[in-house]
Amino acid sequence: MQLKGKVAFVTGGGSGIGKAAARLLAAEGARVAVLDVDKKDAERTVKEIEGKDGEALALAADVSQPSEMEKSVERIIEEWGRLDIVFANAGINGVWAPLEELQPDEWDKTLEINLKGTFLTVKYAVPHLKKRGGSVIVTSSVNGTRVFSNTGATAYSSSKAAQVAFTKMIALELAPHKIRANVICPGAIETNIGENTEQRNLSEVRIPVEYPEGTIPLTAGKPGTADDVAQLVLFLASDASRHISGTEMWIDGAGSLLVG
Repeated sequence: MQLKGKVAFVTGGGSGIGKAAARLLAAEGARVAVLDVDKKDAERTVKEIEGKDGEALALAADVSQPSEMEKSVERIIEEWGRLDIVFANAGINGVWAPLEELQPDEWDKTLEINLKGTFLTVKYAVPHLKKRGGSVIVTSSVNGTRVFSNTGATAYSSSKAAQVAFTKMIALELAPHKIRANVICPGAIETNIGENTEQRNLSEVRIPVEYPEGTIPLTAGKPGTADDVAQLVLFLASDASRHISGTEMWIDGAGSLLVG
């Protein structure tokens, strides 16, 4: 029970990495606020946590909307009176397309959710984290940090690179308050994020490359799991990482070293 007595806030907690992390943080003793744009998805995660005697709260919000995120954090404080761990995980792949075909509103949506959403999640949590210190964890990606060969993923990769810069900036700013901030960069992970991805005419711009032995060396091409990522989140949320801040960590089976 590494997190007994602590309160965690997980965005994008209705599925995939967020759901796996919420369940693991709860199993380790944290009370977990699970936020998702779909309230039913958040409630399903909460039900699983409560089914194993954990304590959780379901929240619904669009992470790109300031008023919704401010109210969500206020609700957590009303319920439990503190906040110790923030996992800013919500995000979308958005539209992957050649640059001249990518529309301004498509670019804006990806940056609004992935980057602005991260900013708002942390912004409204910070006053409460400052009271006792804590941990902020941001989900970025191998794309935009080590991998630049997914041609067409320009908006997504830009948002993910910016999340790394954001995390490093706040790590220094918040260090005097005993708040750590780190960023995880998953590679191929079995989640449903592909459901919100639109790919258009990428064959026209991608340079063909063949990897006969697969693109994930550690697992012979098999993707990682959400539970694999959840273990890294737990480490960064716990006191085991008490001297780590401002650091990006890749979790991809060494795949980004091969295909970057």
